[in-house]
Amino acid sequence: MRAPISVVIPSLNAAAALPACLAALVEGLQAGLIREVILSDGGSTDGTPQLAEGWGGEVISGAPSRGGQLRRGCEAARGEWLLVIHADTVLAPGWTDAVQDHMARGTGAAGWFRLRFDQRGLPPRLVAGWANLRSVCGLPYGDQGLLLPRALYDAVGGYPDQPLMEDVALARALRGRLARLEGIAVTSAEKYRRQGWLRRGGRNLWTLMRYAMGASPEALAESYRRS
Repeated sequence: MRAPISVVIPSLNAAAALPACLAALVEGLQAGLIREVILSDGGSTDGTPQLAEGWGGEVISGAPSRGGQLRRGCEAARGEWLLVIHADTVLAPGWTDAVQDHMARGTGAAGWFRLRFDQRGLPPRLVAGWANLRSVCGLPYGDQGLLLPRALYDAVGGYPDQPLMEDVALARALRGRLARLEGIAVTSAEKYRRQGWLRRGGRNLWTLMRYAMGASPEALAESYRRS
């Protein structure tokens, strides 16, 4: 029997973070869960595709749009389940137990991991706590990882080809069919350290509110780049 999970990772100049992400997936290979690892690259110039190939991953290249990259990666996947993670996210040891438990329940729902940052202190705990609360309410973000049956992904139309908020769009489509996994996704706090926890957290919340009020992903992406 073939392993059930295709791992899909969107990337753009992620050579510094990707090795830790891939190393954490070895646990899934050893457990017989991972069929393939697909890196959907948006034109990296730092050797990211070559690094992924060196780890045995399949690389798909295309235009740099997070939604478009994820859509291409998922379209190429052949597993019965999809595990979508970001290149700067590391699944904590024991994640395979959480995944196997979820798959064994047979609910057909998608699952997200609890978020934790790779930095200690009050600001990281508060931001992670907000992210996990938001996820319980049905809005997990991409840096928390997403495990879902391929059949469910196809049924809701998959990731939209948009530059920002693609994870929110998919979460909306999956409403009522999302569950928390008993595992942890440790994501990089680099952008928060560089920009400030309050500033970046506030900007993310404002971007989400603008999207909810009807702002286009393209306009949001342009504003995000300027700031």
